[in-house]
Amino acid sequence: MTTFGVLQIVLYLVVLILLVKPLGAFMARVFQRERTILDPILRPVERVIYRLCGVTPDQEMDWKQYAFAVLAFNFLGLAAVYVIQRVQGFLPLNPTGLDAISPDSAWNTAVSFATNTNWQNYSGETTLSYFTQMCALTVQNFLSAATSMAMLAAIIRGFARSGDNAQTLGNFWFDLTRATLFVLMPLSIVLAFALVSQGVVQTFDSYITAPLVQATRDANGNPVTEQVIAVGPAASQIAIKQLGTNGGGFFNVNSAHPFENPTPFSNFLEMLAILLIPASLCYTFGKMVGDTRQGWALFAAMLIIFVALLTIAVWAESVPNPALSKLGIDQTASENQDGGNMEGKEIRFGIVNSALWATATTAASNGSVNSMHDSYLPLGGMVALIMMQLGEVIFGGVGSGLYGMFALVIVAVFIAGLMVGRTPEYLGKKIEAYEMKMASLAILIMPLIVLGFTAIALSLDVGRATILNPGAHGFSQVLYAFSSMGNNNGSAFAGLGVNTPFYNVLGGLAMLISRYWLSIPMLALAGSLARKKTIPPSAGTLPTHTPLFIGWLVAIVIIVAALNFIPALALGPIVEQLMLK
Repeated sequence: MTTFGVLQIVLYLVVLILLVKPLGAFMARVFQRERTILDPILRPVERVIYRLCGVTPDQEMDWKQYAFAVLAFNFLGLAAVYVIQRVQGFLPLNPTGLDAISPDSAWNTAVSFATNTNWQNYSGETTLSYFTQMCALTVQNFLSAATSMAMLAAIIRGFARSGDNAQTLGNFWFDLTRATLFVLMPLSIVLAFALVSQGVVQTFDSYITAPLVQATRDANGNPVTEQVIAVGPAASQIAIKQLGTNGGGFFNVNSAHPFENPTPFSNFLEMLAILLIPASLCYTFGKMVGDTRQGWALFAAMLIIFVALLTIAVWAESVPNPALSKLGIDQTASENQDGGNMEGKEIRFGIVNSALWATATTAASNGSVNSMHDSYLPLGGMVALIMMQLGEVIFGGVGSGLYGMFALVIVAVFIAGLMVGRTPEYLGKKIEAYEMKMASLAILIMPLIVLGFTAIALSLDVGRATILNPGAHGFSQVLYAFSSMGNNNGSAFAGLGVNTPFYNVLGGLAMLISRYWLSIPMLALAGSLARKKTIPPSAGTLPTHTPLFIGWLVAIVIIVAALNFIPALALGPIVEQLMLK
C-alpha cells in the first residue's frame, strides 16, 4: 500500500469519527422528543402526517404491539412493491415501454427492498421504469431504513427504562415518522444535491441515443451505428441507498457506473454515507441510556474489527494476480498503473478506494459496489464474506447493525459473569435466562439460514445448474449469495445465475426470515429489560466501557462467527487461496 493510499483511508476514518458525535447527538434528540434545529420547519409537517394517518404519537406500545406494527407495515410495503412491478407496463414514467416483471423476480425484489436488503437479480436500466424505481424502490429505501431506526430506538428504551411501570418501548409510528422526516430526508436532500453537482444524473427525460464513433455488428451480424445511453432520476435514489444502507443501484453496475459515481469526490461522499448513520447511532445509544461511554465502547469495538479486516482486504488486492503473472503481465505499481489486482476495478478509484468500499459496504449491510467482488483474489473476497458473516454488526445496517451487536453484548456479559461467579449485568439490568434465549435466537438463526440454504442449493441440480465457475470459487459464489441475502446485505459475487425461480423464491425466504428473526427477538429482549429495575453498580460489576470489555467484545464477535463459518470458508476462499500458484 502506498503512502497516498494510507492517507486516503486515514482521511475517511477521521471524517467519519468527527461526524459521529454531532449526528449521533442530533438523532438522540429526535427520538427523545427534544427540540432540534429542524423543528420550526418540520414539526408542522409532522403534525399533519399524524393527523392524516390517525396516529396518536403519545400512545405507547409494549414490545408485542410494536412488533405487530413493524410486521404489518413492512408486509404492506412488500405487497405494494410487488403489485407495482407486476403492473409496471400500465403505469406512467415508463419512457422505454418496459413490461411487467415476472412473478418470482417481483417477489424477490419486493422482499429485498422491504427488508432493507436490496438484493438485485436484474439490470435496473433495462428492467424497471422510472415510476417503479421511484415509487416502489426509493420509497422502500426510506421506509425500510426508518423501520430499522425505529426498532433500534425502541430497543434502546428497553435498556434505558426501569421499573414495574416500564411496560412500553415507545410508538412505532412516531419513531418511523421522526426517522424519515428528521434524519433520512434532510441528509438525502443534501447528499443528492452534492451528487448532482458532481455529474450524477437526475432527469425524467427519455434515454439518449448517441452515434458510435466506430460502427460495429451485433451477435446476428447486423450493423450497429448507435448506442442507447440510459439516464433517469438516479441521484435521489443513490443518496438514500447509501445513507439508508440499502445499496440497490439505479444502474446494473451500481456505483461503478459513471452516472452513479462519476468523480473521486462523489466516491468519497458515497462511501462516507455508507457508515455515517450506523456509526453515529452508537453515540445516539450512549446519549439515550445516559452514558456516552457505552456508545463509544461499542463504536471502538466495531472500528477495531473494521480496520483490521480493511487492512487485510487492501493488502490482499495490492499483490499481483498470479493468473496474470503467468502471462507475463506487469502488475507492479508505477506512474502508469496502480499495480496489484486491478481486475474488476475502476481505474478512477484504484485498489484502496475499491477495497475500502467493499469492506464498508459489507460491514454496513449496504451492498452497493464500486468494483466487482467476484474479481477479487480469494483473501480479498473472503473479507467481504466475513464482514457479512459476523452478523452485519460491524456498524451494520442503520439501526439493525447496532441492535444486532446488542445480542453479542448480552452474550459477552453473560459469559464474563459466569467466569467470575456473578449474575451478569448490562447497564444495571440483570441478564437472565429469557434474555439469553432471545439473544441466542438472534445470533443463531442467521448462520442456520445461510449455511442451510447454501447446502440446499448445492445439493440440488436446479441450484448447481446456474453456477458458472467450477470448484472452490463456484462454492464461494453460492455461499456469498446466501450470506448476502441472509444478512440483508444485497451485494453479490458475479458468476452465479440467480434470476431463476429457485433462487428468487429461496432467496426471498432467506431475506424474510433473517430480517425478522433478528428484530423480533431483540424487541422481546428489550421488553423484558424495560420491566427490570436498575441495579446500582457494585465492586463486582463488570464495567462495559473499558478497553478490557472492548477487547472481550471483539473476541466474542470473532469467535461466534469463526465457530459458525470457518468450515464453510475452508471449502471456498481458503482452499482457493491455497490453490493459487
